[in-house]
Amino acid sequence: MNDVYLDLVNRGWAKGLAGRLGLPRPVRLRRYERPGDDAPVGPVLVLHDATSRPAADALARTLLGWNLDVRRDPTEPPAQGRWGAVVLVVDAIATPADLGDVVLDLGSTLRALAPHGRIVAVSRSWAESTKPAVAAARRAVDGFVRSLAKELRFGATANGLLLADDIDVAAPSVVGAVRFFLSARSAYVNGQLLPIDSAAGRLPADWSRPLADMVVVITGAARGIGAATARVMARDGAQVVGVDVPGAGESLAAVMNEVRGTALQLDITAPDAAQRILDHADARYGHLDVVVHNAGILRDKLLANMRPEQWHDLMAVNLEAPLRMSAALAGQLGPTARILSLASTSGIAGNRGQTNYGAAKAGIIGMTRALASELARTGGTANAVAPGFIETDMTASIPPIGRQVARRASTLQQGGQPRDVGEALAFLASPQAGGINGQTLRVCGQNLVGQ
Repeated sequence: MNDVYLDLVNRGWAKGLAGRLGLPRPVRLRRYERPGDDAPVGPVLVLHDATSRPAADALARTLLGWNLDVRRDPTEPPAQGRWGAVVLVVDAIATPADLGDVVLDLGSTLRALAPHGRIVAVSRSWAESTKPAVAAARRAVDGFVRSLAKELRFGATANGLLLADDIDVAAPSVVGAVRFFLSARSAYVNGQLLPIDSAAGRLPADWSRPLADMVVVITGAARGIGAATARVMARDGAQVVGVDVPGAGESLAAVMNEVRGTALQLDITAPDAAQRILDHADARYGHLDVVVHNAGILRDKLLANMRPEQWHDLMAVNLEAPLRMSAALAGQLGPTARILSLASTSGIAGNRGQTNYGAAKAGIIGMTRALASELARTGGTANAVAPGFIETDMTASIPPIGRQVARRASTLQQGGQPRDVGEALAFLASPQAGGINGQTLRVCGQNLVGQ
């Protein structure tokens, strides 16, 4: 769906008029197109508080290993006058006072942050500390990052990592998440704090094809987010099995031909759906590694006007089928098993007219947390992605005024693209994400609801 307002305010005369009138001025986001887009748009500044230098040194060495221009002194601006990214390392802070100097150093760089710049904070989980001062300092980082993300402009984002106390900054999932948040892959992820609670995982041999040799099944793959996810994962090296209902067979075949995958027409609510998927993957590829529960329907209605079938049909597709399929497939996946599910910001903060949808998507988050423990025993993970307003055929049915409000109700002031969700799913499917488990990553442009 084309965002006419976004196109308009990126033209010369309209851009100036929007500024004079105080209207939103969203920019076209820099998205991943080629391997070089893993890198920020300029030099990377690594900052740390007085207690976190060892971790900052280690991360700086990692960034140098990616052939990035890494700086350590905020008072020496880059030659071209713009920072591409700032990595803020505060993993060892013990009191709120530790935070002040380093965040003010960061503040002094913001006017020189390039359009589409990145800020990534590396800290520790506040929930793990029993010391009030430590917990306060760590939680302060959370509020700081979320608030800073709302201040950035021109497509820049701020996100953070919350490491468990026993996780080293050189762990694969830390390195992988830093790379994801620095890159154009995370264009529509903003103001998010991603927990990392395990040292599991491994770095890919080829960062441009991190899913090489993996087999992925994606439900609802004929269009929208499912089709975009198939393209992203195939680009990243995966063999893709696309699943959709027979009525979408022509569209499904076209997408699978494009990504050189295989199509499987079935109704995921069927009792034997999981077994048919497993049999298909085994016959074609000999194994199955990743399941993406993407298929979903909308039956929006105020609860007072909702018919029984509008509740039951939606729950059957959006929640009951993923539950049944996950239970059947969890023990059948490879040693790096990934079960990924589509939640929604509606399942986190609720949404008027979506009691059924909100309930189902909140249920997906609960399912993901419970599956995480089961899969961890064999080295696998379960995670979810919660999109906000994404430009799909579903959201195109929203009345025009409501659609414009939804687009502007995020820090990035625009709707996301289906491939933004696909990028997050591909990252969580990758080997380097093995230490991220049971989490729900929002892909919403920091939508102004919930966290």
